[in-house]
Amino acid sequence: MDNQQEIFPVVDEEGRVIGSATRGECHSGSKLLHPVVHLHVFNSAGSLYLQKRPEWKFIQPGKWDTAVGGHIDYGETPEEALRREVGEELGLTDFTADFITKYVFESSVERELIYIYRCTYDGIISPSAEELDGGRFWSMDEVAEAIGKGVLTPNFEDEFKSFLHVRS
Repeated sequence: MDNQQEIFPVVDEEGRVIGSATRGECHSGSKLLHPVVHLHVFNSAGSLYLQKRPEWKFIQPGKWDTAVGGHIDYGETPEEALRREVGEELGLTDFTADFITKYVFESSVERELIYIYRCTYDGIISPSAEELDGGRFWSMDEVAEAIGKGVLTPNFEDEFKSFLHVRS
């Protein structure tokens, strides 16, 4: 289970820290804006790696999602959080990520300032058995066919349509 007492920075839409709150407070419907990082991992064939969210997750359990997604800890930069999360979730340490953009995502229970990165990686990916229910590479056609069918997280679908599909 996620630690509901973990402290997150609360930020403005530019990413400036304006306070702090617990994970539980940020995910309670308070709409406190908190920062996260996403990494989209492509292989050189153009397929996109997706992780499967575990059933125990509070938000979007069992759905396929961005290869790496994680909260930025209080006092951490987006780049530091990205390196930490990629190591924790996929076991990767030797990768080069390109920043795409940042944007605000809002659901019924939270508001996140998402920093999106992408990389091309052809090495071994070892998804964390504690944090994920596995993962695999999807072709662009497979991803496009799954959109709107309740298989993928809405957040990932939005990013794919807005930022990835034209760049892959």
